This record gives sequence, C-alpha cells and structure tokens, in this order.
Amino acid sequence: MKRLRRNYGCPVELSLDFVGGKWRTVILAWLKESPHRYGELRKRMPGLADKVLTQRLKELELLGLISKKPSDRLRSTYRYELTARGESLRPVLDALYEWGSAIAPELRVRLGLAPAKRSR
Repeated sequence: MKRLRRNYGCPVELSLDFVGGKWRTVILAWLKESPHRYGELRKRMPGLADKVLTQRLKELELLGLISKKPSDRLRSTYRYELTARGESLRPVLDALYEWGSAIAPELRVRLGLAPAKRSR
C-alpha cells in the first residue's frame, strides 16, 4: 500500500489519496449499507479480481476504515464492516451515490446492483 505523504496542498488531495480509487470507494459504499462477508462483496463486484478485492480490503483495514471480524455463523469466515472512521465517510458516500444517480439518466447509463439509497 502506498504511504500517505506528510504534506498536501489541499484537503481534497488528502481525501482522494486516502480513499481514492474506484474499488476502495465501491467497497466502502457496500459496507455502508451493512456488514458483508468476502463472498457477498465478491458477488456485488463481478468485475473485480479476487486478488484486487483482497488487496483493497487489507488497505482499507490498514487505513482504519473497515474492520474484519469473525462471522457469527461460521468461525472460518469473516465479515467486514465500517469502523468509526469509516462511518465518518457516510455523508461523502451518500453524496457520491446521489450524484451518480442524478447524472446516470443524462449520460444514458444503466445502474445495476446498487446499494440502497439511504440506510442510517
């Protein structure tokens, strides 16, 4: 995982460096809705390779945005959920969801399996 720099010219630059990248944000959006096991996340993102999903989950965990906890049902499986730091991104993720939903018809883009609009 790349290290965060010590100096940034703008808070937006830091924010994008921290959670930037398509898959990190998409993973956070799904986890915003509810905790998910690895297989559930895998099904929701069919265009994402297993290796990349594993890497992104580890990065998000190292950044303190998600936690990995044993599943209640099976001890050999884990569920991922947002931490308090991850929860602090909820307004940002909601705004990205709203903007994407609003712009999709104009761009004639079909939105498939998307997280629920708002779950608080």
